[in-house]
Formats: sequence, structure tokens, C-alpha cells
Amino acid sequence: MRLLRQLTAGCLACLALALALRPPPAPAAVPATTRVVTAAEDLPPGTVLAAGDLAAVAVPVDLAPVGSVADPGELVGRVLASPLRAGEAVTDVRVVGPGLWSQVPAGEVAAPVRLADLAVATLLRAGDRVDVLGTTGGDGGGGAPTVELVARGALVLSAPAAADPGAGVGAGTDSGLLVLAVPPDTARRLAAAGAGGMLTVTLGRP
Repeated sequence: MRLLRQLTAGCLACLALALALRPPPAPAAVPATTRVVTAAEDLPPGTVLAAGDLAAVAVPVDLAPVGSVADPGELVGRVLASPLRAGEAVTDVRVVGPGLWSQVPAGEVAAPVRLADLAVATLLRAGDRVDVLGTTGGDGGGGAPTVELVARGALVLSAPAAADPGAGVGAGTDSGLLVLAVPPDTARRLAAAGAGGMLTVTLGRP
């Protein structure tokens, strides 16, 4: 029994020595990361991106979406083609160009239009086609109001969004403008119609 105890003690001592001399385990590999620009808040389509709309976050390289960018400055001034949720990556397929001018067809100009009812502008999105109607008269002078088709099939470049969807249509849109792509002569008619009356739109096929 004494010999058995000695052998057991010797085995335990050898095991302890082996454990003490074993090299420490290699540290777990830290995955490589890269910066990806994401939306800082929910953004509607047609938004002209500003620095405050964007945030850069670090993600594993193998999880970075194709077409993403690392510098928010590369996206400032570009226009969203589709809505984004907060935290969603802003990739090349989510923007339509380096600014409003990238969407203006050759031979046309970007014309800002303020509608009589700004809530109507919040129903529109970039890429929509609208007819613009101008209304004059009917101000109590006894004459019936006159409605004129000022622009046909104008392309919507940018439209304002309601500040709070839960606050009702048109909430927070007092400074919003609708921006349309139209021929230069139509832009002049829009400016004259807006100065002398009220403008509204009807929605057509995009």
C-alpha cells in the first residue's frame, strides 16, 4: 500500500509538471473589420443625404455589403432611390446619383415647385411622374377659377417627407419643396403660374 501511494503521488507530480510546462493556448483570432456607412435614422426615398443622416460603423469584413462605402462624405448630396431603416447600410443601389442633377434628363432643368397644399407633396416620391395644374382667379371677384395644365409628365426628383408619420399627413412640411425635371420653357411657365396663382399635381405612371 505504501508503494502504491508513492507511485500515485509520483504520477500526480508528473502530471502537474506536464500541465505547468504546457504552452498557453493561442488567443482567439480577432476578425478583421471595415467601416460601413449606414443610415443614422429612418430615411424616405428622395432624401438628399446630409452628414447628419449618416453614420459609419465597424463590421466584420466578410459581412460588409457589396457596394458599401467607408466615408460618409462620399454620399453627402446623393439622393435615395428607396427607403432606408436606421442602421441599414447605404449601398450603391440605394442612391440614384451624386445629386439632383444626375437625374435630370438631357435638355431639361431642375425646377423647384411649391404646391398650394404641401401635404400633397409628401405623397410623392422620387421617380414619380406628375402633371402640374395652375389655378388662377376665383378670389371673390365674381369670376370662376381658371385651371391650366402647366407641365405634363414631369419627373419628380425630390419630394419632402412628413416629419412624423404619426402626426398626420403634411406634418412638418412647411419648408418643403417639390423638385421636378422639366424642359426650360416649362420651368418658366411653372415659375409664372406659381407667382400668379396656386399649383397642384395629379399623379401619373412613373
